Amino acid sequence: MASSILSDCSSARLLPLSRTLLPPLPHRLRPSPALAFPRRLFVASPAQLLSRPRRMDSVLAAGSSADSADTSSKVIDGKLVAKQIREEIAVEIARMKDAIGVVPGLAVILVGSRKDSQTYVRNKKKACEAVGIKSYEVNLPEDSSEEEVIKHIASFNSDPSVHGILVQLPLPRHMNDENILNAVSIEKDVDGFHPLNIGRLAMQGRDPFFVPCTPKGCMELLRRYGVEVKGKRAVVIGRSNIVGMPAALLLQKANATVSIVHSQTKNPEEITRQADIVIAAVGVANLVRGNWIKPGAAIIDVGINPVDDPESPRGYRLVGDVCYEEASKVAGAITPVPGGVGPMTIAMLLSNTLESAKRIHKFK
Repeated sequence: MASSILSDCSSARLLPLSRTLLPPLPHRLRPSPALAFPRRLFVASPAQLLSRPRRMDSVLAAGSSADSADTSSKVIDGKLVAKQIREEIAVEIARMKDAIGVVPGLAVILVGSRKDSQTYVRNKKKACEAVGIKSYEVNLPEDSSEEEVIKHIASFNSDPSVHGILVQLPLPRHMNDENILNAVSIEKDVDGFHPLNIGRLAMQGRDPFFVPCTPKGCMELLRRYGVEVKGKRAVVIGRSNIVGMPAALLLQKANATVSIVHSQTKNPEEITRQADIVIAAVGVANLVRGNWIKPGAAIIDVGINPVDDPESPRGYRLVGDVCYEEASKVAGAITPVPGGVGPMTIAMLLSNTLESAKRIHKFK
């Protein structure tokens, strides 16, 4: 049964890609060696879609003139949207600097020497520089104590030039993630993981200081591609603290009727098939098949999973939680993997940092 292999995504942000960590999939859910992107896809920009009525049936019709025989989904281009957002952020930062002489600052704390974490931090630093955000970085050895990490957090909490603080996960095993993340000031918690931020997100009539970056990116893709959320049925596959749960809360705040599919859900295929919007964030390669998808639904695939591919120079390729080859023939719009949600996460981190600086300095 499909529900037996559903796993709830980790409590760590951007886990390393390691084939040795992937659980074996039941035979019927293993990706085909020939699985690939459909040959013909209509790649629409947000502007193209927003020029039409905000309905998925109009999105479907938009590609018919390109090829009347092509039944593929419209690709939700995360790279394109992330680029647009970074350009918008750069303009706002320049305006803020000219008006009040303030530049947003983002501090990143890295504990240990994991190659993947170093890569993520380096990418965030480059992204900050590209838009004009000043970056601060602390690198601590693997055997550092919690107290040492919290000491650096406290220093950044009180530093007026720092508007956002990010602790790179995963932390070493001897550290308690909760203790360290809770030490970050709620007003500088640009990752949105502080329990008070999540609590405010869950409450009616309250707004968090920050929304977790990946779920925020998912909602921004839906918004910029004109996917109507209000009154629609939405299914979130996965209930992690980082993606699944906040994504469900955001959809609910946008007045969707939300169901969460998780490891104990019975008949996940049947539940998912009712959804106008699906956000898949479960960490199982190609779990969601084409027959899980309601025709015309919008699919946001958060998963990034390596699968063996002898034809690839690396010996593997990346796929999502959704079987793209099958789902793209049924859905109205879908994010590719890679190139969908991934680029949005760092873009939303930059957005949260700018938002923090504006709030702290009361800049409109």
